[in-house]
Amino acid sequence: MSATAAICSNPGLRPNRAVAFWLLSMCAMVFVMVILGGLTRLTHSGLSIVEWKPVTGIFPPMNEADWQLLFDQYRQFPEYQKVNQGFSVDEFKGIFWLEFIHRLWGRAIGVVFLVPFLAFLVLKQIEWRMAPRLFLIFLLGGFQGFLGWWMVKSGLAHEPDVSQYRLTLHLGAAFLIFAVMEWVALGMLSSQPTQAGAGLRRLTSLAVALAAVTVLAGGLVAGTDAGFTYNTFPLMDGSLIPSEILFPLDPWWLSAFEDLATIQFQHRILALTTMGVALAAGWLAFSQNIAARAKRAFLLAGGMALVQVGLGIATLLLIVPVALGSAHQAGAMVLLGLLIWARHEIRAG
Repeated sequence: MSATAAICSNPGLRPNRAVAFWLLSMCAMVFVMVILGGLTRLTHSGLSIVEWKPVTGIFPPMNEADWQLLFDQYRQFPEYQKVNQGFSVDEFKGIFWLEFIHRLWGRAIGVVFLVPFLAFLVLKQIEWRMAPRLFLIFLLGGFQGFLGWWMVKSGLAHEPDVSQYRLTLHLGAAFLIFAVMEWVALGMLSSQPTQAGAGLRRLTSLAVALAAVTVLAGGLVAGTDAGFTYNTFPLMDGSLIPSEILFPLDPWWLSAFEDLATIQFQHRILALTTMGVALAAGWLAFSQNIAARAKRAFLLAGGMALVQVGLGIATLLLIVPVALGSAHQAGAMVLLGLLIWARHEIRAG
């Protein structure tokens, strides 16, 4: 059994609304973290802090000397030298604060997870057999912080751009942590699963998987700035399937990770497929005699799938404005969360 499956499996889990709501609040904090991460990327703020100080990094600059020191460090790296040369200290402050808040929020997530977790253990609100799974989530969160710094380091070497591979891994880890905490929390709320056919369960699982893969494909789009190219829809370069520009690299499969046209095309196809499967699952759910709450979950998931595709198209056509780009990334997490809720409602009893 995989580590993720071990965390998510919860047969006979004792209902505990307090712990469930704590985990759902942690999901909300991760949601905010994803928004902050997207904003740092879209505003090119992510490379403004060139050191990783897990403990002392919680303190902001206190005086002009501190600001000048941070600015002098920033000027030694490619983003200043190739993009922001001539920046003043005041302009540097504008990009510094967003990245600082992003990192500080990540540390806050760790504290807000660990302290209640220990308190729940002492108060025996968490079963001991569940404790290792929750602690593993905490470790995943710590690893996510490391991934964030590892990603930033890739933009401090030769070019002022982070690796799309590291960015995608960092983004995917955030979504994984969110998904696992949501599933465990829903299990602790202990709602009885509704009777549903195996076909609906399979189709909903497929929708969840497709949404997750689409998120990873979106990470590649963000990491390569592929969203700033081919800003038309549904056509790309005048064609639905621009065969002359797809998969041009050798070996061909590398195009899926490094060719801008291929990266954007696969994200489009995955997004539309996810929407189609989510809507099909919703239609099938409403054709069966399942609980009203489950139908509500499917209705919201289908509606959000439509909204998310609309946000993606608008972001593309308007050439990635910060507000829309951030909303599109947040929408991906909302959609995944709703699909997970729908799948949980029809889990095998």
